[in-house]
Amino acid sequence: MTEFNTINTRNTGSINSSLHSSEFNELFQSKDTRDDQPYWLDCFPEIVGRSPKMLKVLETVYKISFSNSSVLINGESGTGKELIASAIHRLSPRASKKFVAINCSAIPETLLESELFGHEKGAFTGASTKRIGLFGQADGGTLFLDEIGDMPLRLQSKLLRVLQDKKFTPLGGQNIYCSDVRIIAATNINLDRAVSEGKFRLDLYYRLNVLPVYIPPLRERPEDIPDLLNKFLQNTNKLSGSGSCHFSSEALTILCQYPWPGNVRELQNLVERMSILSKNSVITVDILPDSYKNYHAQASQGQTVLSQEHTNNMVSKMTVVPGNIPTIPTSTVNQSTNINVNLNTNLHTNALSQRTDPKNIQYDFSNIELPQEGIDIVNYIEQLENHLTLQALNKTSNNKNQAAKLLGLNRTTLVERIKKRKLIQLQEPSKEL
Repeated sequence: MTEFNTINTRNTGSINSSLHSSEFNELFQSKDTRDDQPYWLDCFPEIVGRSPKMLKVLETVYKISFSNSSVLINGESGTGKELIASAIHRLSPRASKKFVAINCSAIPETLLESELFGHEKGAFTGASTKRIGLFGQADGGTLFLDEIGDMPLRLQSKLLRVLQDKKFTPLGGQNIYCSDVRIIAATNINLDRAVSEGKFRLDLYYRLNVLPVYIPPLRERPEDIPDLLNKFLQNTNKLSGSGSCHFSSEALTILCQYPWPGNVRELQNLVERMSILSKNSVITVDILPDSYKNYHAQASQGQTVLSQEHTNNMVSKMTVVPGNIPTIPTSTVNQSTNINVNLNTNLHTNALSQRTDPKNIQYDFSNIELPQEGIDIVNYIEQLENHLTLQALNKTSNNKNQAAKLLGLNRTTLVERIKKRKLIQLQEPSKEL
């Protein structure tokens, strides 16, 4: 037994650390048949995003969590690599031990070696006491090496030995210590290219890349933008104690079209900034940075790939704030009613006559005219969605699975929409959710 076994290795930093892998195994040993969502999805309450690409990521994370093999997470800056690493640890058999994280690019080479492997007293100038490194602190747990691509070549060699032999020597020491640590590494650079350029060891790359995970940037999964905006705004409202700050429909349209080069981190920081500038009231277009408004202007001219229809669909997913619901002018109500009738007729006729995938149906909007005084498009689309949702529920006798299929939605998305918009009274959670 090494001296590191005497270190307190209880987990103090994992999210929901009380949910250990054994409990998840017991909970999900038989697949949940209550709805059509994956049985493992409830394992990730801290991760926002249920787009197809994120579901694929989470499925991979769930499968690899119970292994002890090394994981290499690749993704752009701000995509949430450490959050994924923490989830892997939380679901693993090592969940009761420590999850220790370090950014390899933020520490100079001379200090990074000491941080990782520790040092003996007198190992270098200023080393007045013996120090246990992160490999010792994380004994039995997980060590997360962020920005591994920036690690100096000399330290890459030492890390490779630890991965191969499960042993290491502290800086300035003679004794060899055993290491029982699972390594999760992350990078935002192309390691294949770094290897070809001689900046990263090929053998280390193979050792780390046993279980690869790729996190797509936010621009590749825009369906997650509304949920992320909602989540971070709720957090900000809770911290400020106001609970009243919300986005205007125009601001939402702009934010849902933006490509977010800084990914989730940029989105989170913007929500916090806008909440402060709006004085906990309405986040309007006026206070958005120029770069966001300029991108929207280009999108309006057809210079971006994200269609306005797609944007409106995403905006309609946002939480409706009571007391701030925009309404269609009274003079346009009758005309709007005619629009609903015409559209519903076309939906019904085309679906029966073509007998094809609803995604491939081309609907006839030739009878729809924009009222002279205009309408609130976001509010109109939301009312249309509510109307079709209630029709689907009525046709299926309130069967959420069948109604979701009629609407082309995930069941969870449908239930959340019903709850947020209070379309019908839900039954007990055990029966409905």
